[in-house]
Amino acid sequence: MKKILNNTLSEIGYFDVKIEIVLTFLVFLIAVFLVLYLIRKAIYKTTKIDLAKKYSIYSLIKYFILVFSFVIGLQILGFNLSVLMAGSAALLVGIGLGLQNLFSDFVSGIIILIDSTVKVDDIIEINGMVCKVQEINIRTTTVLTREDKYIILPNTDLTRNQLINWTHSAISSRFEVNVGVDYSSDVTLVMKILKAAVDKQKGILKKPEPFVRFTDFGESSLDFSIIFWSEEVFRVENIKSEMRIKIFELFNSNNITIPFPQRVVHHNK
Repeated sequence: MKKILNNTLSEIGYFDVKIEIVLTFLVFLIAVFLVLYLIRKAIYKTTKIDLAKKYSIYSLIKYFILVFSFVIGLQILGFNLSVLMAGSAALLVGIGLGLQNLFSDFVSGIIILIDSTVKVDDIIEINGMVCKVQEINIRTTTVLTREDKYIILPNTDLTRNQLINWTHSAISSRFEVNVGVDYSSDVTLVMKILKAAVDKQKGILKKPEPFVRFTDFGESSLDFSIIFWSEEVFRVENIKSEMRIKIFELFNSNNITIPFPQRVVHHNK
C-alpha cells in the first residue's frame, strides 16, 4: 500500500506529484467543506440573532477558514511558503501597489460584515439611488434597484460615501405625499378628504398614526402634505401612486380642483 501511495503521478521541475499527496489534499478539501457546512448549519439554526447578522457572521468565518485552508493546502502539496514569499517579494510589492483599490474593497467588506451598518435585505439610498441589498461579498455588494436592475457596488462605495439606510434601526420609515388645491377650496374639507384617503390605503401603518399637514400658501395653490409610515420601504412608490389616485377621485367627487401654475404676461407695444 505504501509503495502505491508513494508512486509519482507526474514531475513538475523539482516537485513530485504523488498519490499520497493528492489523496491527502482531497481529504483536506472535503474536511474544510464539511466544517463550513456544519458551521453554517449551527449559525442559521439559532434564533437569538436575525438573519442578516447570521449572514455576516457566517461570511466572516467562511473567508477566514478559506484563507487559512489555502495556506495549509499549499503546504500539503509541498510548497515551501517561506521560499515562495522571499523569492516573490519584489513581485508582491508591485502587485500590491497596482491593487490598492482592490485591497481597499476587501478591507471595506470586512468592516461592513463586522459592524453591520449595512446588512442583507436593508433598503439603502446611495448616490440618489434607492436599492435593496441582496448579497454582501468580501469585495463587492450586490443591490437591486426599484427598476429591478442588479448593480454590483465596490464595498468602498458603501464605506467612503454618505448613504441613507432606511431600515437601519427599524423596518418602517416615514414618507409623505404632497398635493396642492385651488385657493377657493374648503381647507377643512380638503384635510378630511386627505385623511380619509390615507386611512383607506393598504400598506400604511396605523401606528404611528398618519396625519395631514397644511404646509404652505403656494404661488397658485394651497399646499398640503400627507405624512405616513410604512414597512413597504422598497416599493413605497406603488403605495404613493395608489394614494394619489384615491385623492384625485375624492377631489373630483367633492368639486375640489388641483390648479396648474399660471403666469400673467404683459406685452407693451
